[in-house]
Amino acid sequence: MTTVVPVLVYDIALRTRFRGLLRRDGLLVRGDAGWAEFSPFWDYDAAESFAWWRAAREAADLGWPAAVRDRIPVNVTVPAVGPEQAHAIVTRSGGCRTAKVKVAEPGQSLADEVARLEAVRDAIGPDGAIRVDANAAWDLDTAVARLAALDRAAGGLEYAEQPVPTVDDLARLRRRTHVPIAADESIRRASDPLAVARAEAADVVVLKVQPLGGVRACLELAERIGLPVVVSSALETSVGLAAGVALAAALPELPYACGLATAQLLTSDVVVDPLLPVDGALEVRRPVPDETLLERAAADPELAQRWAARLREVERHGADQA
Repeated sequence: MTTVVPVLVYDIALRTRFRGLLRRDGLLVRGDAGWAEFSPFWDYDAAESFAWWRAAREAADLGWPAAVRDRIPVNVTVPAVGPEQAHAIVTRSGGCRTAKVKVAEPGQSLADEVARLEAVRDAIGPDGAIRVDANAAWDLDTAVARLAALDRAAGGLEYAEQPVPTVDDLARLRRRTHVPIAADESIRRASDPLAVARAEAADVVVLKVQPLGGVRACLELAERIGLPVVVSSALETSVGLAAGVALAAALPELPYACGLATAQLLTSDVVVDPLLPVDGALEVRRPVPDETLLERAAADPELAQRWAARLREVERHGADQA
């Protein structure tokens, strides 16, 4: 195995609150195959974070499988913002014809969500696709009621991503709504990611490279699950996003736009040519960090030390499992 060198802990502000965060931080590393990102969220313990480290080692040590396409259609991600801001985000999205809209935000009402979806529909036009993501926040009955209202507000939903937390409730919900169901947390944070397929609990699966241990691990999982795949990001810099692009490029089929345009959510990046959509798609490429931008994104010493300690803990966990 090659030597992977930790290079930088980055700390970048977000344009708006997302997943409860105002900033995104992580560790960039470099190996014989190139640059990689290790950026598990802070609520992931060492055991869960080890999959993220495997993904980083794959990117740095081995690189990725050959691509079968050179462009990846992507959705614009609309956080839980007001309707005017939602409209503006879609309008300046780089030509995206699919929008993923966050719902189930604490403190917001159904009326807030309806207004956001109506604004997104107005911005994207009658032929654009709209999907919602509830991050497993609803119970079953709430999901049934909310999806009916949001489907009307959107003029038809492409699918709803992880409306409820459990596989059993996903399966029940799928039988109580005509809105297609996508599984995310029930795949990436599950001890048995194949349970979704066995229970016929989803129409679509969302795969994220870092939480699932790398591009090759995701390709194997996609084959075993046997459902259509949407590749999504874990809110990375363009270094981390490149792994998601590599997965989307290597999948035999790609029937949906992918959630890989999230560099738009960052106020800056570590590469001169970020992975941003043009005509609604990302080019399949692997951008290289810029020294000046790395310096600008560098975290303060305290955060850098926290990441160094975290990496040591994750590596110890990996050694114990070997």
